[in-house]
Amino acid sequence: MSVNKVLLIGNVGRDPEVRHLDKGVAVANFPLATSESYTAKNGEKVTTTEWHNIVVWRGLAEVVEKYVTKGDKLYLEGKIRTRSWDDKDGNKRYTTEIYVDNMEMLGGKSQSGGDSSNQQAAAQNEPTKSVNEPDYEQSEEDDLPF
Repeated sequence: MSVNKVLLIGNVGRDPEVRHLDKGVAVANFPLATSESYTAKNGEKVTTTEWHNIVVWRGLAEVVEKYVTKGDKLYLEGKIRTRSWDDKDGNKRYTTEIYVDNMEMLGGKSQSGGDSSNQQAAAQNEPTKSVNEPDYEQSEEDDLPF
């Protein structure tokens, strides 16, 4: 058995870019920053930041379009995907992305004056598929070894 599961809590690096593809399927992309802090041997506080490329599909992408903005703190669950393409010079290029299955907004400012978390929960992953959408199935997660 293998598991591809990512859990992230971080801050949105810029307003999400949302596109509507075939049959109205929405896809949102945005960077998410996660940071770790520690104290070095000399007593200095050191913070490192990792940037993640986030991809959100379908109903959850529509929620992102309405409620997520730069600086928001999010909890995300998803899978790591790496894809490749040839650039204009014929060089092979790669990118690693997090395909989000579940999202929760954490703290911070209220986007609409109301509680958007209920709206987000209702919009998670509608079963609609598109020709331009990656074809992947949910893995069996009930048999995790821990």
